[in-house]
Amino acid sequence: MPKVAKPLTALEVRRMATPGLHAVGTVPGLCLRVSPPPSSARTWTLRVVVGEKRRDLGLGGYPGVTLAEAIELARQKRQTVGQGKDPVAERRVAKSALRASQQKQITFRKAAEAYIAAHEAGWKNAKHTWQWTSSLELYAFPKIGQLDVGDIGMAHVLEVLDPIWRTKTETASRVRGRIELILAWADKRAERERLNPARWRGHLDTQLPARSKVSKPKHHAALPVSQVARFMTSLRAQEGSAARTLEFVILTAARSGEVRFATWPEIDFGSRTWTVPAERMKSGRDHRVPLSPAAISLLESISLVDDSEVIFQAPRGGVLSDMSLVAVCRRMAAKCVPHGFRSTFRDWCAENTSVAREVAEMALAHAIGNEVEAAYRRGDLFEKRRRLMEDWSSFLKAGASRST
Repeated sequence: MPKVAKPLTALEVRRMATPGLHAVGTVPGLCLRVSPPPSSARTWTLRVVVGEKRRDLGLGGYPGVTLAEAIELARQKRQTVGQGKDPVAERRVAKSALRASQQKQITFRKAAEAYIAAHEAGWKNAKHTWQWTSSLELYAFPKIGQLDVGDIGMAHVLEVLDPIWRTKTETASRVRGRIELILAWADKRAERERLNPARWRGHLDTQLPARSKVSKPKHHAALPVSQVARFMTSLRAQEGSAARTLEFVILTAARSGEVRFATWPEIDFGSRTWTVPAERMKSGRDHRVPLSPAAISLLESISLVDDSEVIFQAPRGGVLSDMSLVAVCRRMAAKCVPHGFRSTFRDWCAENTSVAREVAEMALAHAIGNEVEAAYRRGDLFEKRRRLMEDWSSFLKAGASRST
């Protein structure tokens, strides 16, 4: 043990100005280090032997750490050494743990932004990213955006969902799912094991009523099969690109977005086939659509506009909006929306044909069976679908003749 120097008083420490290492006394090894000018900084140092190594332990600067505080700190450090511990190693471990802990800390907003950035490349279009961002900006970020993800519990999630669960149930359900995915992503990256506070089953379902109890599913308004042919006759009398677009939607039973963005290079007049690229399909895969003679005739009646590849041009150029097709239905006083004609087509398949279910579903570009069944189903039943679409076109024409 080093020799204990004569204890210095607080006044002597304050007046100490000679550069060098000065023993303070009271605690063996406690010194005041005075730096040479111009800094003349003074810091506390405790010299101890840990095992077989000498350590100089910094105890802070003077006067931020007073003499009395330095003496107390020195005693604590000596007690630690006496227990066979290395204060330097312990401090290094503590700093490393703190650094690791800080790296795991991330606010919900930052986690959400990182999650979206990591996954948006796998999403089908920019609209999906916008939906995620806008819903979180509107409902989640104001309540939990600045909270550390590790601190978020069920009460915080309910603070987001409670105000909108009964009035905007579908939106609230999607927000809940997005919060759950973000928290799961952040917890996994932080190697944090816990039950997700945004999970539904056995957790939030004990606090919120089921979606089916507070919000009935809303189906797209559709015309009965008995009325669609008469509607088609009236539609053909309508002028404008939006009317022709809706006509093509009905003839192909396609989604309006698939039709509105259709381009001439996608049409093969020789094989009477329209190939919708994967990025515009809900399934994420290319989809071949057989074109009936009526659909081909409609396409042949459309003139090129400014050499644009877009088939159905808006009046001022570019792609038509979805609302322009809705406006056609409203103008015709029809109690339906464009997407509803897919439902009408499906009803016609069931009521007026003997076509197999999988043919009708594939005509609508719906998934057939599970992944195993899909893996073994190599074909797309194209020729059967071609006959189906020709029958559909004939029904629309013949039904219209009977109704007039």
